[in-house]
Amino acid sequence: MKEYAVIIEKAGQNYSAFSPDVPGCIATGDTVEETEQNFHDALQFHLDGLREDGLPIPEPTTVVTKVYIAA
Repeated sequence: MKEYAVIIEKAGQNYSAFSPDVPGCIATGDTVEETEQNFHDALQFHLDGLREDGLPIPEPTTVVTKVYIAA
């Protein structure tokens, strides 16, 4: 199983999600949890479509880390 980094951002009154490694795959939701689940579903649909079309599945290459800044 591949693991993709997912960015979830506050977007007005809801949230949006995307993965830098999977261009064109996005999702939205009313909460972070809903957005995460919607992205999971969208990613599965997106990857299934790539497979059906005989296109390569993108490799996850994004590295996630935390940066701590003293306030």
